[in-house]
Amino acid sequence: MATIKVVVADDHRLMIEAVRCVLEVAGGFEVVGEATSGSQVLPTVSRTDPDVVILDIRMPGADGLKCLDWLSSRHPSVKVVVLSGVEDPDTIQAALNRGASAYVGKHVDPRDLPSVVRQVLDESVYHALVHVLPTAASPADEAGLTPSEQKVLQALTRGLSNKEIARELWLTEQTVKFHLTRIYRRLGVANRTEAVRHAYQNRLVSHPLYESA
Repeated sequence: MATIKVVVADDHRLMIEAVRCVLEVAGGFEVVGEATSGSQVLPTVSRTDPDVVILDIRMPGADGLKCLDWLSSRHPSVKVVVLSGVEDPDTIQAALNRGASAYVGKHVDPRDLPSVVRQVLDESVYHALVHVLPTAASPADEAGLTPSEQKVLQALTRGLSNKEIARELWLTEQTVKFHLTRIYRRLGVANRTEAVRHAYQNRLVSHPLYESA
């Protein structure tokens, strides 16, 4: 699999380093450029020719929406993932309308970001993935499971091995093991079999028996 080239644009240096760290741990990514202001985004993209730009909305010089206009006009083949603490529905829709392929809230599990970026590059999988819109709490949410943990649990109930889960969710096997450890602790179970039984009994995942009832 070819290395995915990424430009990270955020006015907070700590956030840039956090994104870099998450991508490096996931593997298969190279951060080829950084921008700490909106005015730096277009020159950085022109110089580095990335596959994806991870873009904040609120930046000095020019905001993320203006940057999206520039990128759509000058670099239409470059995908843009907005990573922002702004959760206003109008802003989210404006970003998607201006060409963002995904809008991710900064409060989500950062380990989800590599998967989002990969899914955005595969247009047959996702065109827009919005994590920040509020939804009613599911039983899995109420059990304290993060979105990443819910995906791993769902895969677990399908009988997938750690290696198969890692491949399907674009994670490392070590990350899958980490998620499983947290899942077991949150559910109060000791192993995979108990986790699957608990998930079905408490409707944390869908089950044919429940769906037909």
